Amino acid sequence: MGASKTEIFSKEQNELATLLKAIAHPARIAILQHIIIANACICGDLVEELGLAQATISQHLKELKNAGIIQGTIDGVKTCYCIDPKTWLRLQMQLGGFFNDYKPGSTCC
Repeated sequence: MGASKTEIFSKEQNELATLLKAIAHPARIAILQHIIIANACICGDLVEELGLAQATISQHLKELKNAGIIQGTIDGVKTCYCIDPKTWLRLQMQLGGFFNDYKPGSTCC
């Protein structure tokens, strides 16, 4: 398979694709929902809450953090995670714009 041609797409298109790729897993959606519902930093309770192995949770957290969707702070031997508000707002705005661009018309295939 050929290399990705990300340079032919806009910065916004590439950014939105990266963010959506980072959340495109049911475990990551569940992690984000848990963080949002808790409305606080989450440390170790994700393993109990989701029923996944610690290593699996850690890998998903790493993907979300690398994309900038969550941020982590070290608290002793634990790392606590929360939503990164700047990235979350950007994602909301880009997705909102993406969905709002579609205007249903009278003619469609």
